[in-house]
Amino acid sequence: MELTRRHALAGAAALAAAPLLPTVSAQAAAPVADKQAPSFYRYKVGDAQVNVISDGVNNFALGDGFVLNVKKDEVNAALEKAFMPKDKMSIQFAPLVINTGGKLVVIDTGNGPAAFAASKGAVGQFIANMTAAGFDPKNVDMVVISHFHGDHVNGLLTADGGPAFPNAEVLVPATEYKYWMDDGEMSRASGERLTGLFKNNRRVFETGLKKKVTPYEWGKDVAPGLLAVESIGHTPGHTSYVLSSGSDKIFIQSDVTNLPALFVTNPGWHLVFDQDPALAEKTRRKVYDMLAADKMRVQGFHYPFPANGYVEKDGNGYRLVPAPWNPVI
Repeated sequence: MELTRRHALAGAAALAAAPLLPTVSAQAAAPVADKQAPSFYRYKVGDAQVNVISDGVNNFALGDGFVLNVKKDEVNAALEKAFMPKDKMSIQFAPLVINTGGKLVVIDTGNGPAAFAASKGAVGQFIANMTAAGFDPKNVDMVVISHFHGDHVNGLLTADGGPAFPNAEVLVPATEYKYWMDDGEMSRASGERLTGLFKNNRRVFETGLKKKVTPYEWGKDVAPGLLAVESIGHTPGHTSYVLSSGSDKIFIQSDVTNLPALFVTNPGWHLVFDQDPALAEKTRRKVYDMLAADKMRVQGFHYPFPANGYVEKDGNGYRLVPAPWNPVI
């Protein structure tokens, strides 16, 4: 039916009169929900099934030094441009469970049970969400660690300090393991954060796992179809991966960038958590130039859930285009 001016005027009059009509309060059929459903998402890469498992979200006040080479006002402007609240950071965590068809492989393990308790459930959700997705930690064959920051390794242990994946081989980057287990490096460490990382890594890998790990090298498959790729700067042995199956593949970037609205858009910004910020920037630009040129799908540990999409060049930086939600696998 063609919309005429008479129809439009009649509709406007009806809307104007609506507030004069008596209102009837609706009775809720069920109590209001007080929590989200378990957070996991599945997609296929060839014959491999990727399961993105949320470990939660860490919300904290934006400090002056979160981006080392940019003033807080400029960071706030970038947050507001991305429709995020200023003066606040919300960092998400997305470990993976990959079913290769022959092996069940976990990549990174989240913040762990102690962080779950301290945050009142905001982070440390990996095991609960993984279990809700249908995976038993006892059935994991391999746990692959990208680097030794707490939000990636603390989930290796249970609340009582034992192995969270008791039957799994734990694979770690050889360069990363050598650095954090080196007594000389630990003695030269300065600053509360870096010295704390050394202590935490000794707790996880020496006390908890009794050094039962398998170091791996870059440029080789660490699991079926999972190629380890050097992407240093964030840490001395930081590692990304290319998961391939048939003609399909995806780049698993680990922490090449943190919050995309800041560090994908502005690859020259230096994150406080990057151990060598200049090298991290160099790696970031190299990786993102490759992703944009190859139009390769990318999975990011700190991307908004379900944490994957595509990257394109955008001025002096890049733009993350989230992959569309697919209701089927």
